[in-house]
Amino acid sequence: MKQSPLHDVHLQFGAKMVDFAGWQMPVLYKGIIEEHQHTRASCSFFDVSHMGRIRVQGADSESFLDLVCTRKMAGTEPGQCRYSHVCREDGGILDDVIVSRYTEDDWLMVCNASNREKILEWLAKHAAGRKVDLLDTTLDTAMIALQGPLTLELAASAVPVDLSGIKRYRFASGAVMGVSYSVFRSGYTGEDGYEVVVPAGIVKMLVPQLLGTPTSPHEHIRPAGLGARDTLRLEAGMPLYGQEMSEECDSLSAGQGWCVDLSKDFIGAGALRRLKEDGLKVSLVGLELEGRRIARTHTGVMADGTRIGEVTSGTMSTTLGKNIAMASVAVEYAAEGTELLIDFGARKAAARVIPLPFYKRPKR
Repeated sequence: MKQSPLHDVHLQFGAKMVDFAGWQMPVLYKGIIEEHQHTRASCSFFDVSHMGRIRVQGADSESFLDLVCTRKMAGTEPGQCRYSHVCREDGGILDDVIVSRYTEDDWLMVCNASNREKILEWLAKHAAGRKVDLLDTTLDTAMIALQGPLTLELAASAVPVDLSGIKRYRFASGAVMGVSYSVFRSGYTGEDGYEVVVPAGIVKMLVPQLLGTPTSPHEHIRPAGLGARDTLRLEAGMPLYGQEMSEECDSLSAGQGWCVDLSKDFIGAGALRRLKEDGLKVSLVGLELEGRRIARTHTGVMADGTRIGEVTSGTMSTTLGKNIAMASVAVEYAAEGTELLIDFGARKAAARVIPLPFYKRPKR
């Protein structure tokens, strides 16, 4: 079981640790609801060091990434990040990734922890014969996320780097006293914030400035675990690999067609073009449920007395005060306002299709 470079810090702050994708990671500290609410109101510190970080370097890097990614990578500017999928030839999703360009021939791909080895093997297979070098930097680096409406102002006073010029899905990189860093303005909560990559050996040096100490914690920034990260991303309508996406699901049916450029050739493009021409059979939708019983993953969705899909993720939204879920349903039942039933076995709960995302952060 791998440990984050911040493992000892999590224990000192009272985290409950769980096994997640081969890593020991904090699921919560004081409680998922409290951490969720704090993120929406202030700023939370998330350790996401378990996520894979793969450098793609070499003269053929751009064309190689254009081949393996659904999103157009050609023309990406240095300092720019793009969300994309990596697909099989049949369109099945191997993973969803964020690809960031440092220079003409130096890129970073961030992938899910559970898919890191699979993605490394896939990239190596298709890099053969190309001027491409792959470097897995996951264990040599740490990655933290600061998320919440106060993040930008709090980070400005906590770190010795000017972050004010970084726009959404852009990043800045450099070195301070010989220590390299990359700061990305992105995240997985629906809030504004930063994701920071630094060498694993120095990440603990950031903790006193960002979190304080267990006996003298920061006034505004608090640690949050994977539990709150999941409920926050669900409110924001952000898909999770293994739930909204998998190798058995394609990017279009998963509601992620916006990150698929069918005008270019990439692995899986032919299958996705045929699927679009033939018409989708299922669609990802948002649901508002009656009652307080949470619809868990794979819970059946019914209409006209027949199972027409299943829940992919569900929670009781503390921000919105209602029971929500995402579900994959037959396209003829995907229209906004469609009345459906959630199949809890002996009992059924009424549900209605509503737009995604459930939550959008207020403009400030």
